[in-house]
Amino acid sequence: MEIIELMLLIFLLICGIATCLSKNLLVSLIIFMAYSVIMSVVWILLEAPDLSITEAAVGAGISSVLMFITLKKIRDIRRKNQNETKQP
Repeated sequence: MEIIELMLLIFLLICGIATCLSKNLLVSLIIFMAYSVIMSVVWILLEAPDLSITEAAVGAGISSVLMFITLKKIRDIRRKNQNETKQP
């Protein structure tokens, strides 16, 4: 069991660093979702099912959906601004 826990902690570290270093916001968001799912599994291994459910629902679920919507709106605003500057 210790090997699985060690692997999960290594994956958490990798996901955290990759999220910070990624230049693409969409890739960072997907890595963040993976981080939340792994953290949810860690909470299960620590015998804290209430925290696991909360992490899965809030971390991988609601927060990620809100960030996807925000990212889409930012891209729409950028496209609109680019179209406005191109028109004479």
